[in-house]
Amino acid sequence: MELELRFFATFREAVGQKTLTRDVDAGATIGDVLHSLEAEYGGLSGQILENGDLRPHVNVLKNGREVLHLDGLETTLENGDTVSVFPPVAGG
Repeated sequence: MELELRFFATFREAVGQKTLTRDVDAGATIGDVLHSLEAEYGGLSGQILENGDLRPHVNVLKNGREVLHLDGLETTLENGDTVSVFPPVAGG
């Protein structure tokens, strides 16, 4: 099945583009996709996941909904889903 992956700020820089299209196996989860991305892009390694969970202040959305309000990393994906990944943001 096909997903659209969107990256913002420093994550966009690490991937080298704002949007990727990715084919994943049926039944794939958010966690599967994030582990794969960290393994593929050195600049993402350890930046999204920590000890099997999302790092603090990293936001991941499935079709505009925060995955922490769904099933977290176990949130299943469906063909055509959009996954957006935001790094921690600081400001004042």
